[in-house]
Amino acid sequence: MMRQYELVERVKRYNPSADEALLNRAYVYAMMAHGNQKRASGDLFFGHPLEVAAILTDLKLDDATIAAAVLHDTVEDTQATLEEINKTFGPQIGALVDGLTKIKRLDLVSKRAAQGENFRKLLLAVADDVRVLLVKLADRLHNMRTLQFMPPEKRKRIAEETLDIYAPLAGRMGIQEMREELEELSFQNLDPEAYEAIRRHLHELSAKNEKLVDEIEKTLTTKLRAQGIEATVTGRQKRPYSIWRKMERKSVSFEQLSDIFAFRIIVNTIDECYRALGVVHTSWPMVPGRYKDYISTPKQNDYRSIHTTVIGPGSQRVELQIRTVDMDEVAEYGIAAHALYKEGVNDNSRLAMESRAYQWLRRTIDLLAEGDNPEEFLEHTKLELFHDQVFCFTPKGRLIALPRGATPIDFAYAVHTDVGNTAVGCKINGRMSPLLTELQNGDEVEIVRAEGQTPPAAWESLVVTGKARASIRRATRAAVRRQYTGLGHQILERAFERAGRPFSDEKLKGALPRLARVSVEDVLAAVGRGEMFSGDVVRAVYPDYLEERRGVSDGKGGGQPDGAGKKAASEHPGGIPIRGLNKDMPIRFAPEGGAVPGDRIVGILTPGQGVTIYPIQSPSLAAFDNEPDRWIDVRWDLESGSTQRFPARIKLQSINEPGSLAQITQVIADHDGNIDNVSMKRRTQDFTDMTIDLTVWDLKHLNAIIAELRAKRVVSRVDRITG
Repeated sequence: MMRQYELVERVKRYNPSADEALLNRAYVYAMMAHGNQKRASGDLFFGHPLEVAAILTDLKLDDATIAAAVLHDTVEDTQATLEEINKTFGPQIGALVDGLTKIKRLDLVSKRAAQGENFRKLLLAVADDVRVLLVKLADRLHNMRTLQFMPPEKRKRIAEETLDIYAPLAGRMGIQEMREELEELSFQNLDPEAYEAIRRHLHELSAKNEKLVDEIEKTLTTKLRAQGIEATVTGRQKRPYSIWRKMERKSVSFEQLSDIFAFRIIVNTIDECYRALGVVHTSWPMVPGRYKDYISTPKQNDYRSIHTTVIGPGSQRVELQIRTVDMDEVAEYGIAAHALYKEGVNDNSRLAMESRAYQWLRRTIDLLAEGDNPEEFLEHTKLELFHDQVFCFTPKGRLIALPRGATPIDFAYAVHTDVGNTAVGCKINGRMSPLLTELQNGDEVEIVRAEGQTPPAAWESLVVTGKARASIRRATRAAVRRQYTGLGHQILERAFERAGRPFSDEKLKGALPRLARVSVEDVLAAVGRGEMFSGDVVRAVYPDYLEERRGVSDGKGGGQPDGAGKKAASEHPGGIPIRGLNKDMPIRFAPEGGAVPGDRIVGILTPGQGVTIYPIQSPSLAAFDNEPDRWIDVRWDLESGSTQRFPARIKLQSINEPGSLAQITQVIADHDGNIDNVSMKRRTQDFTDMTIDLTVWDLKHLNAIIAELRAKRVVSRVDRITG
């Protein structure tokens, strides 16, 4: 375990003016608070926060961050309180420790929800001070280094969480070494057999190609020096997880991989980066499609470098990264490399201007904070943490960075939520293209919009960015609520009309306390969803309506006579118009037989599902005779020449002989009917019962098909099923 003086010495190596008194005070306080607590390994618990602090000294962080690392578990795991931390170490360190303390006694239904809520708290704290994230990443790294002492199930869960969340987050913050080690440790615990197999292959390859690596390093150094470029050239093998991911992505074996080795060329200036690239490309042939310039177009985590792959000595593919000393420091330490932390300055506004990674993080947190529940928050976070990116442009030249696999829908939402919600098409590089086209680097994307458009709910499963998915989900919920609100308004208008009472939003507003709703829109949506009956609303607005209703119904059992609701619903000329399965109203058709234009119809309000449309002759309606409040007046309202199809079901008996099914389906096809489903059951040796679900234009179309089927010799009987 690290001694007190060793911690101070580690900090003073890079910060001679470090606050020794603060570090000593934090060390003693945490040691006393943790006392004899033990970890799963049997070691003293206090050793863990010291190791976390040691990791952060490697990143050369300021005194406050190191002190917070030493103290980060005291509030969560000891008798220490946040008030004591604030009083002893000041509000700055207190805020860091608070951001790292998990929420206790969560009243949540699942482990995943608790995980999401704790992660939400962490990221919201990060929005105020990114050092919270740096301590958390170091904490997770040390926990992963000692994961072997945990039970298998917990080990797997922590490794999955690390691979899904913390390793990508470290990458997004530009801390590549930490990201790679987190990935490596997760892979080692999640798939130890694959890890060992790749590690063994790499060891054998390393022994065989040791001279080749030295040769390439010397050759590159010599060629660059000949052009007056002083450079440091280092080569290394890629890590097992990086190789495994490439094998999975490209579906290739280890032996088929050719670019196992990566070399880094570190120069002094940007000009030398491009000159070094020229030396490399004139010395060896470049592999097409493997050149990326992240100097002119940096990644969102501030990473800057030139990547290229060439066919080097021995016909070996060699991957090269060319960058300056400053770029290399940012590539290794990411956001922790910024001078602000070395100076011990806490100025988030300056950091936000200096660091694109922190700007991205804060924008992402602002978006995620709008999530409706902790599990969605966790899901959206994972979607935002992609490594590989494509860079696309708006027609005005604005650069939009997206995850690999993104579509124009993701692009539209990245530009603005309103652009995504109203998108109906796109042009990619000037040509009309499908909205589901996978975008490539350098694409210019123009979104075609239509005001009043609502994004289809199916888009949610097709997009790859968290922002797009969250926006589509919100827009879909809002659209559904608008549908139910509109339906509720129409239902109440007719209910008040039948009661002979005037209806208005103002009158409804006065009855809100009696209806236990906050707004008129809430009442309308509840009626539309079937959660509140129209009669209850009428009585809430007009309390005397109950007596009038009783007077009318005396001697009639307190309700409508059998069939009265059906007659009113089917013949009422002012019934709510329906147009089929569209967005005008949340409706569906009877599951057993459907309904088609030309049928006399009735609507039944079903809580949470809207209105179900039945033909008036449907026997299923008998089940609702004692629920008059659920009966809705509806009527067909189709545009002239409409080609929309509607569901119907027929049942027939056919002679069991070869070709009978073909004759039946041919009749339906000849009449332009569309078969959705066919089920058959052998009734006797000679006859088969057949049920056919089909879609037709209207009742006339359906009757023509039934008449033609009845005329066939192989059909003994045909009937329509109406539920």
